[in-house]
Amino acid sequence: MFFRRFQFSRDIGIDLGTANTLIFVSGKGIVLQEPSVVAMDLERGVPLAVGDEAKMMLGRTPGNIRAVRPLRDGVIADFDAAEQMIKTFIRKANEGRGIVAPRLVIGIPSGVTGVERRAVREAGLAGAREVHLIDEPVAAAIGAGLPVTEAVGTMIVDIGGGTTEVAVLSLGGTVLSESVRVAGDELSEAIGVYLKKVHNLVVGERTAEDIKIRIGSAFPDDAHDNTSMDVRGLHLLSGLPRTINIRAGDIREAMAEPLNVIVEAVKRTLERTPPELAADIVDRGIMLAGGGAQVRGITDLISHETGILTHVAEEPLLCVVNGCGMVLEDYKRLQRVLDTPDFVRQHA
Repeated sequence: MFFRRFQFSRDIGIDLGTANTLIFVSGKGIVLQEPSVVAMDLERGVPLAVGDEAKMMLGRTPGNIRAVRPLRDGVIADFDAAEQMIKTFIRKANEGRGIVAPRLVIGIPSGVTGVERRAVREAGLAGAREVHLIDEPVAAAIGAGLPVTEAVGTMIVDIGGGTTEVAVLSLGGTVLSESVRVAGDELSEAIGVYLKKVHNLVVGERTAEDIKIRIGSAFPDDAHDNTSMDVRGLHLLSGLPRTINIRAGDIREAMAEPLNVIVEAVKRTLERTPPELAADIVDRGIMLAGGGAQVRGITDLISHETGILTHVAEEPLLCVVNGCGMVLEDYKRLQRVLDTPDFVRQHA
């Protein structure tokens, strides 16, 4: 019985995303997938809700409660809220039995600074004995089943909530990478700006995201461009709620600018790629991962702009967390892909 209780110090892999946090527990697989949102009670300074429950509160809280997304553009913007969120998620994933602190592998954007990396490590140490970091494109490539440890070039584009990571990998390392802070959030934001400018309609974050998911697209398609949906929001001129009908083609045009930033990042990375690796990428194609890879027509857009066949990973949302999990399961072979030095809790 005593031994079984210590089984709960299983290693944990975390995809700490701007939009969603996913947790992989060794021996169990993915045990948690929830929005990266925390609702804080401002008077007592404690979290009221985390994840799905907190997301329902976004834009609907009274003055004494604040619902926040502690990560912005892939990095921690609110350290205390992030620490509370990580602690709560680890406790949930570990079934509440944190007897021995686990080892963590956390996926983070490749473009973050040393200070930002340290913030993630320290937030992770709130619920762990040891924290290792892995660059998201490397984790996504491992999770997508790409041969990252072999002597062939592979290209991964991980379009998350806050950042888009473009990387060329070979022999277990990153040959080239570029991180742009334009991704799913900016696509939703562009829709909100378009509705405000063209229709004088103000909508919330969740409504803009819903529009993106339902009728958003990246590449012209006559059949899809003519579909439409009703959108409710606050009319700026009258100050009253109003419902309007919008076409998918207009939403595609609204999203064109942030999509162009993503395509340009892919092109810049290809231009800098060594010839042998570039030849491998032409043969194997470009792999897309992350929630943004699910935008309709994004593979067609990238293929059209680069001339290289583009595919979407089998489960794009799960690639990074699966990659973290695979590193934990095959630690000896894959530990060299982790960020060093290890950050281990100092014992008194």
